[in-house]
Amino acid sequence: MNGKIKYTEEPIGKVRVVEDFLPSPEELALKDETVKITIALSKASIDFFKTEAKKHNTQYQKMIRRLLDEYISHQSG
Repeated sequence: MNGKIKYTEEPIGKVRVVEDFLPSPEELALKDETVKITIALSKASIDFFKTEAKKHNTQYQKMIRRLLDEYISHQSG
């Protein structure tokens, strides 16, 4: 950015306080307890998750784990 920003004393307008919805650092630091398993999945499934993981800059195993966790949360209750 070249040049200086000139600040003025203009009115801001109506201000609204937004509730804090972000997780705390403690929540971010915690890791879920995991268990390593061996599972055979179709090549098409793995290719799909690898492609999507690359798009979203994450790990495909994590995406599969979250999908299963989400499924379970909707089944128990």
